[in-house]
Amino acid sequence: MKNRSTLNIDYTLLSILILLCLISISTLYLMEPNLPPKFDEIHFWLQQTKWYVGGSVVITAIMLIDYDRFHQITWVLYSIGVLSLVMLFLKFPPGIVPEVKGSVSWFQIPVIGTVQPSEFMKIILIMMLAHIIFKHNQKYSDKTMKTDVLLLLKISALAAPPMFFIMTQPDFGTFLVLGAITASMILVSGIRWHILFALFLAAIAAGLLGFAAWIFFPDAVSAFLDKSGFDHVTGRFTGWLNPDKNQDDGYQLIKAMLAIGSGQLIGKGISDMEVDVPEQHTDMIFTSIAEQFGFIGSSIVITLFFLLIYRLIHIALQSNDRYGSYLVTGIIAMFAYQIFQNIGMSVQLLPITGIPLPFLSYGGSSTLSYLLAIGIVLNVHSRTKEYMFEETKWYD
Repeated sequence: MKNRSTLNIDYTLLSILILLCLISISTLYLMEPNLPPKFDEIHFWLQQTKWYVGGSVVITAIMLIDYDRFHQITWVLYSIGVLSLVMLFLKFPPGIVPEVKGSVSWFQIPVIGTVQPSEFMKIILIMMLAHIIFKHNQKYSDKTMKTDVLLLLKISALAAPPMFFIMTQPDFGTFLVLGAITASMILVSGIRWHILFALFLAAIAAGLLGFAAWIFFPDAVSAFLDKSGFDHVTGRFTGWLNPDKNQDDGYQLIKAMLAIGSGQLIGKGISDMEVDVPEQHTDMIFTSIAEQFGFIGSSIVITLFFLLIYRLIHIALQSNDRYGSYLVTGIIAMFAYQIFQNIGMSVQLLPITGIPLPFLSYGGSSTLSYLLAIGIVLNVHSRTKEYMFEETKWYD
């Protein structure tokens, strides 16, 4: 075995990250003249640059800590994360918990600005589940049906509180991201496949039952969602399925499709945007890229995301430490789901859920959380040991 005295930096992953950073900043800069008048005094590209600079400091700090030490702080971080969500649920303290467009998802902290705990909760949940799965498998080396069910209960018990409080904000998009993270961690946890298959069938049955209820009892389902505070979910589904007949709920989707379609093959050109898409600097930034640079520009962005996920998968498989692989697996699920959901909702493949496009969409909390995730991946890669002779991987 060869130990390294210096950090083994993954320059391929860093290069992809830098390219995405440059695309984000340049896109925000180019769309600035076309943003609504209310944003005239806000330079989103400059703010995003500051977040990337701050994020680079976060990455450096994470790289200096051996990720094995995360075990010591995981429960503390999880407690702080859940407590912050409880505070939002209680709207406490009242002076710094604003309600924005019907959602209570942010702390408005003087000097610091807006902080969205749910973005950081994604990373904390990944760390928590990786910690629990690793410790459980370490303790129960001889797996039985009982130990598998126990692990499944542990994962469910830890994922349930943040998912519940985020759902009540309401933030259905982030709720689905946490669900994707949890599902991916269960898949690699070592639980027997017949248990996983049973869970999959149960999820399919629940989905079909919900869809059937929507088809045959639409009024009852809509009334239930309205009373539960999720009336926006109904609107998003009707706006997605038939935006032309539901133009109030489908307005953003219609505009997004017009912007993407108008870009055609090579785009309209730099800053030449004619379609006013709501939230274009955040959730709908992909439409700006498609309108200005067309199919070719959009394909380049999607290719970069593909290379990002491919590189993350390579690092997860290359790691000879299960805990490191669990961490990277959760991060892969987070990025893969958000990329697919964001671009999918822009082209009417999926309903609009208000999920930002990783590394490209404007946002302080989201950008810092994504860079924190990359810092963890680089940490795992840098401490992956190299062996002189071929070694059996943990997943073999």
